[in-house]
Amino acid sequence: MDGRLIALETIPRMTDGDIETLLAALTRETNRVERVDLSFGAVWIKRYGTERPPVWTKAQTALAGLFGQPFLRPSPYLDSNGMIAREIRRIETFAKAGVPVPNVLYSSGSALVLSDVAPTVTSRLKTLATSDPAGHDDLLVACAAHLGALHAKGLCHGRPHPRDFFIAGEAIGFMDFEEEPEAAMPLATAQARDLWLLFLQLADRALMGRETNDRAFAAWHSVAPAGIDGELAKMLRFLGKFLSPTRLIGRVHMGSDLRRFLAATGYLSDVLLNAPRPADASKAGKDD
Repeated sequence: MDGRLIALETIPRMTDGDIETLLAALTRETNRVERVDLSFGAVWIKRYGTERPPVWTKAQTALAGLFGQPFLRPSPYLDSNGMIAREIRRIETFAKAGVPVPNVLYSSGSALVLSDVAPTVTSRLKTLATSDPAGHDDLLVACAAHLGALHAKGLCHGRPHPRDFFIAGEAIGFMDFEEEPEAAMPLATAQARDLWLLFLQLADRALMGRETNDRAFAAWHSVAPAGIDGELAKMLRFLGKFLSPTRLIGRVHMGSDLRRFLAATGYLSDVLLNAPRPADASKAGKDD
C-alpha cells in the first residue's frame, strides 16, 4: 500500500483486524466513496481517478468566456494526485481557520481515508422535517450563518450543500473540498456563487417559505464581507434573464432542478435587485 498516514495523533489505535479490513477495502477499489466500519467506529474512503473529466467542464469554460461571466468557470481540472493534494490542502486551510472538518487519516495516489463526521446536516434535516419543522428551518438558517462566517474568514466552499455540512456541537462543519472556485475566479465571485448554490437547496427545502429565506439571508449577510453584494447582484442580473423561459418550461414539466433554480434565483433577485436600496447602500453600489 503506497501511501502515508497523516495527523497520526488523531488516529485511534487500530487492531490487526482493523488494518486487514482497511487494506482490503483500499485494494478492492469499487465504490468511489465507501464507508468502512472498524473497531473504533467508521472511516470513509474517497477514491479519485475513477471518472473522466466531464464534457460539461469544457462547456462551462466556453460559456463563461462567451457570456463574460466568471462565476460559470469550473474549478481547474486535476489528475487524481492533484485532486487529493487539493483536498488535503483545503482541509488543512479550513482547520487552521478554526472550521470543523474531517481528519485525513491516510492518503495515497488514488485514495483518501477520512474520519467519520456524522451526523450530516442532511440526515438531521430529514429527522426534523416531520418531528420539528421549526427546528428544521432553524438548521437551514444556521447553515447560511456558518457559510457567512466562512466567507468572513476569506474562504469559500465551492459546492455548499447540506450533505456536505455536518453537526459539530454548536457549530456547522464542512467536508468535500474537491472544488476550488477561487482558483478560477475572484474570491468575492466565488463566495457569491457559494451563497446562490446554498440557496438552491435552502429556498427549496424551507418549510416556512419566505420567512426562513429572509432569516437565512440576513444571517449570512450579517457576517459576510460587504463586497459580495455587488458580485451577487451581477450574477443575478445574468441569471434573471432565464427566469421567464424557465417558468414557461416549468408549465410543461417542473423538474426539481428547475424548481430549485426558480426558488433561489427568484428570491435572491427580489432581495438584491428589486428591494428599495437602504440609506447606506453606497458601499455595495461601488462594488456593483
